[in-house]
Amino acid sequence: MSQREQLIALVQQRSFQYSREPVFTLASGRKSCFYFNLKAVTYYPQSLVLIGRLIYDRIHELGLAPAGIGGLTMGADPIAISVAYTSALAGNPIEAFSVRKEPKAHGLRLPIEGCIQPGARVVIVEDVVTTGGSTIKAVSAARDYGLEIAGVIALLDRCEQNGRENIEACGVDVSAILDIHDFIPAGD
Repeated sequence: MSQREQLIALVQQRSFQYSREPVFTLASGRKSCFYFNLKAVTYYPQSLVLIGRLIYDRIHELGLAPAGIGGLTMGADPIAISVAYTSALAGNPIEAFSVRKEPKAHGLRLPIEGCIQPGARVVIVEDVVTTGGSTIKAVSAARDYGLEIAGVIALLDRCEQNGRENIEACGVDVSAILDIHDFIPAGD
């Protein structure tokens, strides 16, 4: 079984829920027949190994060459850390960072946490893309901080509510490791 297939199996077991009726309320307020609680996967040790490897490999397939990887806390945090760890093991370190939802009201009031510096080339990661709203917020905050966005990599694209298109309208290419068709066949 490939690493991608192993990750799909873990998402099926630990995260994915389906109903014939739209009973799941999404962050957008819309109802859906399916729901992914990817925190049950992204915080699971076996998944972290797979996620780190799959996204690290995708970064190289796309030729992105980032200095950093991160996204909006908390969905992106375990993903960024798993990729940073994988990159260190590979001898090609990529610095992890977090984009705060709101800068702290004390201290340095930083919107970005970690050691990534303005001017650095980065990849924004996201656990689940639906409308793209949280990814767009992360892209905007990273740009405001002075980071150069090499691309966005989502762990899962729900393929609805124009999430990918909304993000790409910000001038950023989007790649996804998994999408809804890995869980629900097209046409269902």
